[in-house]
Amino acid sequence: MEQWPEPVIRVQSLSESGDRAIPERFIKPPSERVTAHQGPEKTMSIPIIDIGGIANRSKFDEDTMRTLSNACKEWGFFQLVNHGMNKEILEKTKEVWREFFHLPMIEKQAFANSPVTYEGYGSRVGVEKNASLDWSDYFFLNIFPKNLRNYEKWPSLPNSLRETTKNYTKEIVKLCMILMEMLSLGLGLDKEYFREAFGGDEYEACLRACFYPKCPQPELTLGLSSHSDPGGITVLLSDDHVSGLQVRKDGEWVTVKPVPGAVIVNIGDQIQVMSNDIYKSAEHRVQVNSEKERLSMALFFNPKGDIPIGPAKQLLSPQKPALFQHNFTFNEYRQFIRKRGPTGKYQLESLKTM
Repeated sequence: MEQWPEPVIRVQSLSESGDRAIPERFIKPPSERVTAHQGPEKTMSIPIIDIGGIANRSKFDEDTMRTLSNACKEWGFFQLVNHGMNKEILEKTKEVWREFFHLPMIEKQAFANSPVTYEGYGSRVGVEKNASLDWSDYFFLNIFPKNLRNYEKWPSLPNSLRETTKNYTKEIVKLCMILMEMLSLGLGLDKEYFREAFGGDEYEACLRACFYPKCPQPELTLGLSSHSDPGGITVLLSDDHVSGLQVRKDGEWVTVKPVPGAVIVNIGDQIQVMSNDIYKSAEHRVQVNSEKERLSMALFFNPKGDIPIGPAKQLLSPQKPALFQHNFTFNEYRQFIRKRGPTGKYQLESLKTM
């Protein structure tokens, strides 16, 4: 489909309209709302891992690798502190993208996206007509490989946005390369296993700047519906002072409280498949706020789109057979979410062998 099935509703415009009720299209079924089955505040939290400035080192200590590997097995989500990335670049990135979302609508509309590639300024995921909508706007960019990077799709305002975004994504991709080595070693594989399985230097990376405007009825909707990320690794730069991300753990929703200066990392479906279900891609969602807007920057580090994906043969045995089919590529896999939008972990579970 080359066009959205209905006129696109910019959530920020709804938020700034002064209406005290949200449109029906944004109202979630009672079972999906944040308040559904809400009990006392959970004391659990996703792991916080100090990697000792490892982005600037070439070796990892065994304790750090073990901690990270356990977080991937038990949670699929963790926060990284002392990561060694340039903090000024991280803060500047949030600053320029927040400025972008507060530009006049006519400036942003010049970059309106389509469901063909999703690249540009968007407000929905999925092309099903009359689908339930999420309370968020976003900007999606292809970063790597460079031949997919179309600067005509990159905003020219604020003036420093393009250069800042290039510097930021360079830092995050460098971190992803290191994490890939640690994840491989954590499974007893050669440290280059995931890198090679992702296509070596032909990996893909894309960026999604997510903007969650204030919502007059946050108890009725979600900023982003429940899903697991379809790709490899996601690195999230979040607002330090506004919570919103929730991770599903043992059937309960756990609100992530961002650590200032940290980045949040989660495992995607492709890593769960390649690890033969040892590492987990966690289901997560985003709640919204009636008093504060929220911004986050998600970089998705993914396999080359046309490489067949399946469990690592080194992890298989008669006692531990492959739990997933081998006959899909990442290009095929991500078309599901691009057509239907977020659907929990339905797609991944449907690929498991009987």
